[in-house]
Amino acid sequence: MRYTPIPGTDLKLSEIGFGCWTMGGPNWNLFTGKPIGWADVDEADIVAGLKAGLDAGVNHFDNADIYGNGRAERLLGDCLKKLGVKASSVVIATKVGWFAGTSPHAYTPRHLRNQCEQSLENLGVEAIDLYYFHNPYFADWAHPLNRRAELGPAMPGNITDAAATMQELVKEGKVRVVGQSAYSIAEFERTIPLTKPRVLQSRASMLVDEVIRPNSPLQKIMTEQNIRFVAFGPLGQGLLLDKFDPEKPPAFEDGDVRATNAAFTPDQLRALKPKMQQVKARFGQSVEDLASAAIRFVSSHPNVASVIPGFRNQRQALCNVAKADTPKMNEADLAWCRGVFAKS
Repeated sequence: MRYTPIPGTDLKLSEIGFGCWTMGGPNWNLFTGKPIGWADVDEADIVAGLKAGLDAGVNHFDNADIYGNGRAERLLGDCLKKLGVKASSVVIATKVGWFAGTSPHAYTPRHLRNQCEQSLENLGVEAIDLYYFHNPYFADWAHPLNRRAELGPAMPGNITDAAATMQELVKEGKVRVVGQSAYSIAEFERTIPLTKPRVLQSRASMLVDEVIRPNSPLQKIMTEQNIRFVAFGPLGQGLLLDKFDPEKPPAFEDGDVRATNAAFTPDQLRALKPKMQQVKARFGQSVEDLASAAIRFVSSHPNVASVIPGFRNQRQALCNVAKADTPKMNEADLAWCRGVFAKS
């Protein structure tokens, strides 16, 4: 396993980390009622999966308060204890910003503090190693889901107050490093100057790679400010493992985010098949070969510190780390992958 230090901090992240979204099980958005979770999980399976990752050198586990509304945080903390793993020996990240509870906005100073304290308790740690603003939708700007929220720079949940509160939590020793998650380059450009993160997080894969491309404006910002990147969704929620049959499309459980994702419809699965055949011909036929190619595609880009595929059990965890020592992709491989998945 390779490790990358986060400049200006004492954190060092394994190139392959584990995303914990799946550990929250089924969940639904409070504003829309749409699924935002995954199929349910078994604690014994999670313990076995975590052990497989730890044995392979994984030291980075990425969570959030919204994953199962605290369930994923509690499950991670409990499972690490069962394995006899001290929190100080790994890097635990979590996030705040999608779960507002009874607060008028998820980023009010009081709510930020409340959620930080609850996450500390859920995880069983004295400090959160890496604490992200989970989204860029502070009260200054329109929220894509909570359209009832009042907006403006003076409203509770504005970015200035939220950023100041986060820095207070750092000074108090409850947070070690601040991160910012967002979903577009423009959102990062808008938030970075005020939240001052050391780590950014967004989706990146062979399917969606705009933010990590070498000529991306975000790459320029990261290089100039010595910021590093953590990528979620490197396997495309399983699409890049070529595991779904377009003639028998998957039926997901109630509360699973994939149930409303058009990428899993027969037409889109059918369109993906020939692309995956090309990937198999170049990088290998097995699911481990495909997972490795998908992960290395992302990790081989500049400033990427860690890639965080999810897992539900030991089999998936072992697949994620099976070829962790394979060299990173060269520019020819990266360009070839971009060509295969270029939007037509």
